[in-house]
Amino acid sequence: MITRPRLLAAAGIALIAAALGGCKSKGAIVVDEGVGITAVRGACPAVGIPDYTGDVTLFRVPGSAEANAIDVTAAITNLRPNCAEGGTTEKVYSQTGFDVLARRTDTRGARTVQLPYFVTVLRGGSAVISKRVGTVTLNFADGQERAQAHAEAGAYIDRAEATLPDDIRRRITRKRKAGEADAAIDPLTIPEVRAAVTRATFEVLVGFQLSEQQLAYNVTR
Repeated sequence: MITRPRLLAAAGIALIAAALGGCKSKGAIVVDEGVGITAVRGACPAVGIPDYTGDVTLFRVPGSAEANAIDVTAAITNLRPNCAEGGTTEKVYSQTGFDVLARRTDTRGARTVQLPYFVTVLRGGSAVISKRVGTVTLNFADGQERAQAHAEAGAYIDRAEATLPDDIRRRITRKRKAGEADAAIDPLTIPEVRAAVTRATFEVLVGFQLSEQQLAYNVTR
């Protein structure tokens, strides 16, 4: 799972964050000592939870944000991406399973709580390609303080759009020797290379579909 930086969106639409932090795994392009740049990214998207959307707080009193008015709290955890790059289909399917752990303050009686969540496909760090909203259902038994549920989020990525052009890939992965004119030049600083990498970068974001008030509470608490 990749944790994302600051959230930039408002309630009611896709909650989108900025660029992902890199790591040496599929879905990134990294510097490898002694050989220049090594491409280890594939057509499968990176998957993450935007800041401030991984948990939600419900209050018993509408409009309240007081601790003594908290009704239910829930958090998304155990994000488990599953994506197969192989095959010849035009679309790559990325499926992500996750758990929702919840706690309620009043344990009297059995209760069902439904929480909406979104799955958004982001291209190039800012362009929303698609968004879907689902619902996860939590069932509290009488006297039970905690509940847990599992949910799935799926998204399709265009294989061609998520694949770097051959010439760009060659420019990125070409091994450089000391003394060459461009040996010290990072190919990712070349505008056309950087633009091509950005266009081919897709992310799948999963989080709670928050109201404006819920989002503000998460940001300021």
